[in-house]
Amino acid sequence: MKSTRSLATSWPVAEKWCWDTNMEWPGLSGSPFSATPASFQDAVRTLNTLQTNAGYLEQAKRQRGDPQTQLEAMELYLARSGLQVEDLDRLNIIHVTGTKGKGSTCAFTERILRSYGLKTGFFSSPHLVQVRERIRINGQPISPELFTKHFWHLYHQLEETKDNSSCASMPAYFRFLTLMAFHVFLQEKVDLAVVEVGIGGTYDCTNIIRKPVVCGVSSLGIDHTNLLGDTVEKIAWQKGGIFKPGVPAFTVLQPDSPLAVLRDRAQQISCPLYLCPPLDALEEGGPPLMLGLDGDHQRSNAALALQLARCWLQQQDHQGIGELKSSRLSLHQQLPLAPVFQPTSRMCDGLRDTEWPGRTQVLQRGPLTWYLDGAHTSSSMQACVRWFHQALQSHQRPGSEPEVRVLLFNSTGDRDPAALLKLLQPCKFDYAVFCPNLTEVSSMGNADQQNFTVTLDQVLLRCLEHQQHWSRLDEGQVGPDLWGTPGPETAGPTSLLPTPCPASTHRSSSLVFSCISHALQWISQGRDPVFQHPASPRGLLAHPVADSGASVLGSAAAIHVLVTGSLHLVGGVLRLLEPSLAQ
Repeated sequence: MKSTRSLATSWPVAEKWCWDTNMEWPGLSGSPFSATPASFQDAVRTLNTLQTNAGYLEQAKRQRGDPQTQLEAMELYLARSGLQVEDLDRLNIIHVTGTKGKGSTCAFTERILRSYGLKTGFFSSPHLVQVRERIRINGQPISPELFTKHFWHLYHQLEETKDNSSCASMPAYFRFLTLMAFHVFLQEKVDLAVVEVGIGGTYDCTNIIRKPVVCGVSSLGIDHTNLLGDTVEKIAWQKGGIFKPGVPAFTVLQPDSPLAVLRDRAQQISCPLYLCPPLDALEEGGPPLMLGLDGDHQRSNAALALQLARCWLQQQDHQGIGELKSSRLSLHQQLPLAPVFQPTSRMCDGLRDTEWPGRTQVLQRGPLTWYLDGAHTSSSMQACVRWFHQALQSHQRPGSEPEVRVLLFNSTGDRDPAALLKLLQPCKFDYAVFCPNLTEVSSMGNADQQNFTVTLDQVLLRCLEHQQHWSRLDEGQVGPDLWGTPGPETAGPTSLLPTPCPASTHRSSSLVFSCISHALQWISQGRDPVFQHPASPRGLLAHPVADSGASVLGSAAAIHVLVTGSLHLVGGVLRLLEPSLAQ
């Protein structure tokens, strides 16, 4: 297939791009200045005006030289909200950080402990579809009514206690949600709270937690370099900032250098740090553990979750925490090894029943198979590609009917999109599609989609840059297929099996769409039984590549779509493919 670059313009050329960035919301119903009842959407719109994550990152970067100042500011917000740091001790917190897998680790941990009949709280970020996903009770996002109630209570409390001489009368977006989560968990009287660090550890606003029951560090890698540092050692130092004196902590196997940093940080803080044995050691002598999340990399997250859950149960004097067993594992030179034990039936049930949307998730819809993974770092993208390869093999269809592979990609922030796209090259996509993390061009009716930091022009230019990176990689690729062991030769470049031909023989076409909805309309061609858009926008097939591709996609026996590069992109896709998540 010939390499083709195009901008699939799904709007008239003269049309003015309109997005919520430039919108004002005077007289919001339910706001402090209105007597009408508050709604969930009003609460989310007001939350969005506080400050978005991009702005918070820049603010944190400026202030990171004095982490104590940041933590003191967060403690002051907590006090103004009516709580003291000591109140958080009642939440029996499990505090988890890491570069990749920390959300999945938290999800595994929460589900294991819920299987013991415990009432769980779970604070995570970012959200995929609705902001209330960030605060969960017993695995479920809090209801719109509960979110609205707690939002306005906290908002009014902070408004009433603000210092007029201070320019920071209201906390930023993530800080506000962190405060709100603490209030919700305390008022709902959870038995424990699993708290995922936002960014880093040392300077993260969740780090006002004084006495967690146990801490965890998932796999480390390079991310948020402007804030955390440009080496994995600097990032490890930041992550180790959540360690607390006398509080046990666990980590998975890391490269020697960052592992040494974690060890030194733990020793300085007088924190007992343990290395998790691999899941194989816990399975030895028993049946293999079934995981609710796909991908080999999830085994590391599950191993960490088992240690966190068992330690929490042990610290709280629970019975039935798994019998210790002998192991042939040798002690690691840098850290003592965590216990090798036989997972209990409740632990096994929790691992099996864990759900964490948008991470190694597969949706089968007629001829379309959607593969969703929010990988956004080089290491997580490598894991994503391995998972996609395995998943393709299990979902391939018998016969020689034509099958098509499509990449839907976006990347934001300070990530290196060229590096991520290079890792995706061996997948041999027939089409590479790029679009912003925006469900519709105008998101007036959906406060969860508002973004006040960028314009539509800016995000579309970023997508065009991604397309240019892809084109250069596509034209310059050389060497053999690095995806896996070559399989039997099959006809055509759209074969799902790795082939022995050099990668340079395959070319993909690329397109840019203005929003996720338009991209999904083109990819699915009306063949997804759930995603049925009422009408295609004018100009969707205006470009020859979009027109010819529509014919290919409309007649293919199977269409395999990998959505990756950004959790926000995955969330927007899920909003359209799983409408119930937005209700």
